[in-house]
Amino acid sequence: MTPTEPLTRGTAAPATVRPPLPVKMVIAGGFGVGKTTTVGSISEIEPLTTEASITEVAAGVDDLTHTPRKTTTTVALDFGCITIDPTLKLYLFGTPGQERFGFMWDDIVEGAVGGLVIVDTRRLDDCYAAVDYFEHKDIPFAVAVNAFDGKVEHSLDEVRWALDVSEGVPVLVFDARERGSVRDALLVVLELALARTEQ
Repeated sequence: MTPTEPLTRGTAAPATVRPPLPVKMVIAGGFGVGKTTTVGSISEIEPLTTEASITEVAAGVDDLTHTPRKTTTTVALDFGCITIDPTLKLYLFGTPGQERFGFMWDDIVEGAVGGLVIVDTRRLDDCYAAVDYFEHKDIPFAVAVNAFDGKVEHSLDEVRWALDVSEGVPVLVFDARERGSVRDALLVVLELALARTEQ
């Protein structure tokens, strides 16, 4: 049959293939907790990063005690994407971790269905601002404890108590370097967002 011939009776029209639904998710947390690594581990495209070298001036402002080998820092955002299945594609936006870049957050978070707040248990104070932000904006989020060197300094119950997050906020351990671990953490946030839409 040529393209100009009409379909005959009994011939089904070809199914329309719809592109996956785009969904925005934010990866947040303090300085050096693994946000850029998280996006890079899972993204199916080469991630867009806005890394800048840490200068002597910045080193005097940002605490490098637990990240002595860190030589760059995110100064705007990280971006990547991952197709979850044929119906859903996640667009990941990583926030800068330093408080001085907080003015960007509203623009980065706008339209997001949820957030993953990454924490380093050696310095929980660094993630308070991210937790407070998502709570204040009433955006579903999960707390993901990054297992630096394969271990965490405190139990998940202790982390929940220290952050004072409700029982409705999942607190989990993950490894920002491992694709499968990142995927599982993102799926937890997606489930939260879906549950919110069904309420």
